[in-house]
Amino acid sequence: MSRILTCEQVSDGHPDKICDQVADAIVTDCLVHDKESRVAIECLLKDSRLIIAGELTSKHQPDYRRLVDDVLERIGRGKTEYGRIEIISPLDVVLMVREQSPDIALGVDKGGAGDQGIMFGYATNETPELLPVTFAVATKFLRLLKNHPSKMFRADAKAQVSFDYSSGRITAFLCSVQHSPDVEVSDFRHIIEGMMVLAACEYGLNGDFVKLVNPTGRFVVGGSFADCGVTGRKLACDTYGSIGRIGGGALSGKDPSKVDRSAAYMARKIARDIVQAGYAEQCEVQIAYAIGVEQPVSVNVDCFGTEYQPLDFIQAYVDDSYDLTPRGIINRLHLLDVDYNLVSAYGHFGKPGLPWEE
Repeated sequence: MSRILTCEQVSDGHPDKICDQVADAIVTDCLVHDKESRVAIECLLKDSRLIIAGELTSKHQPDYRRLVDDVLERIGRGKTEYGRIEIISPLDVVLMVREQSPDIALGVDKGGAGDQGIMFGYATNETPELLPVTFAVATKFLRLLKNHPSKMFRADAKAQVSFDYSSGRITAFLCSVQHSPDVEVSDFRHIIEGMMVLAACEYGLNGDFVKLVNPTGRFVVGGSFADCGVTGRKLACDTYGSIGRIGGGALSGKDPSKVDRSAAYMARKIARDIVQAGYAEQCEVQIAYAIGVEQPVSVNVDCFGTEYQPLDFIQAYVDDSYDLTPRGIINRLHLLDVDYNLVSAYGHFGKPGLPWEE
C-alpha cells in the first residue's frame, strides 16, 4: 500500500514571508541595541502598503523604513531590469505600534511565560538536516531558484513535493514560479524541471516523478498584488512542511521571551538530540505553558514506535537534561544574540550555525 505524504515551501518573495522577514528584522535590530527589548510585531502587506502593528518596549527606536528597505534589497529588488519583487516605490509604511501591556510584562519580568500555549519540536533521520525529506527537497529547489541568474524569474514562488514512504520515491513535484511578462511557461519549463531533478538528486532520490510547472499557466502578477501578506501565516513552511505537528503561535516577529518562539526552538533541539543520540529514528516533543508561570505544565515525548530505548528512559532523559523555563531556554540557546534574519525565510530549522541546530 502506498503511503504518500506531501510538504510545501515558499520563497522569500512570497507576500507572507516578506511580512515575516520585516517582523524579524525589527526583532533583531531591537535586540542588537537593547537585550531587554520586548517585541511582538505583526505585518500586513497589500499592493504597495505595509502595515506594521503590535507591541514594542525597548530603549531602541527602530528605523522602520531602513529595515524594510534592507529586507526588500535582500530578497532582490532591482536585481534585474524587471526587479525581483513587485513593489511600487516608495512603499507606504503605516505604523501602529505601542508598548507591551503592563499586565503581560508583569509575568514576563518575573521569568514566567509571556502567554499560554503549546509548542512542538520534531526531528527525523531521513535527511542530514534531520528534517522530512519532502520538506528538505522543496526548500532546496527554492534555494536553487533564488540563485538562478535568469532574468525571467521573479521573487514569488511555491514548491510542493509528494513522497511515497512505502517505495522511497518522489511521486510528484509541483512548483508555481512568478515570471516576467514577456515570457511563457514553455520558455523556462525545462529550466525549472532541471532544478527539480537536481534538488531531488541532492538527497539521492529519483528524478522520474510527475513534474507540474505553473499548472494554471501564466504567473505574472504576484507578490502583494496577487495576494495579501500576513505575518505568521506560513507556519508549516517555517517548521516541518506539514510533517510533524506545530503549535498555534507564530515564530517570527517575537523576541525570545515569547515561548511561541523560544520553546519551539528548544523542543526542536531536544528532538534533534534524541535522534542524534540514537535513541530513536524520529521524535516529536510537546511542551505546554501557562501565562506567567516559569515551568511548563507538561512535557511529552513521542517517537512513533521508532525508539531504540524505552520511552520512560527517553522521557527521564529530557526531564533531567533541560531547563525549560523561559530564562533557561534563552540562556542555553543564546537567543538574545541570534540574527533572526537568518530564519525568517526558508525555514527556522535545518540550517547550520543556529544554536538549536547544534
